[in-house]
Amino acid sequence: MQVIGFCRFSYPAEGGFQVEHSSLTDRIAYLYDPVRIEERFRHFECLCLPGLKAQTDPDFLFVILVGEAMPTRWLERLAELTDDFPQAVIVSRPPGPHRKVCQDVINAVRDMDQPCLQFRHDDDDAVAIDFVAHLRQAAQDCAALLAKHRLVGFDWNRGYVGRPDAKGLCAQVQVTPYWGVAQGMAVRPGVRQTIMNFGHNKLNQNMPTVTFTQPVMYLRGHNDHNDSRQKKHVKPMPLPRLDTAGETELKARLAIDADHIRRVFGGG
Repeated sequence: MQVIGFCRFSYPAEGGFQVEHSSLTDRIAYLYDPVRIEERFRHFECLCLPGLKAQTDPDFLFVILVGEAMPTRWLERLAELTDDFPQAVIVSRPPGPHRKVCQDVINAVRDMDQPCLQFRHDDDDAVAIDFVAHLRQAAQDCAALLAKHRLVGFDWNRGYVGRPDAKGLCAQVQVTPYWGVAQGMAVRPGVRQTIMNFGHNKLNQNMPTVTFTQPVMYLRGHNDHNDSRQKKHVKPMPLPRLDTAGETELKARLAIDADHIRRVFGGG
């Protein structure tokens, strides 16, 4: 079964942001602000890519949506970071309605005559190295459910929330359902709706879903430029710093290298 992951990398959509902007020009300026996008690249390199590149089941596509207005230097940096990631496909589009553009991009790379597994992924999050394998196995285990429904959701709710910095990583394991990371969806042949047509926290309001609490399946990045953290009254989340044993465990499960984080975030 075809597996497609989808990531928006600072794509200036119409809608789709919790941060409001008065104009598309303002949104583009916000997205490509050098301080902000530098942080996004650091998280993308240190958190997002390692687990995806190390998947035990490498039979998947990972579509990265960018805006046509992305400056050349950022586009070249993105291409360089994914040069050794053959599953990655960088797609550029002009600004457009968020859900429609995402739907069109995903459907453009899928075989519409075949069933499909899809997962959404933010550029500052990580999945475990066996996420694709677990997603494919879940679909096989739920074959009878998939036969009865055009869409079926899957959600792994146990994982880390973490903040990288020049000293390494502050993180802890927690359980949060429908958080949008390590979340997938099975789609019947011919169905044009995609996982991006639904809010991640409302997936179970639109289709049957199956949830898993084991094993640890993700790390959700926690940083100042999270879209969800731009709203008023968002409380800070204190996180303990991982010791050597914690860093070793995180590397084994999600391929995240704390030494690499220290080099990248420390400017080395």
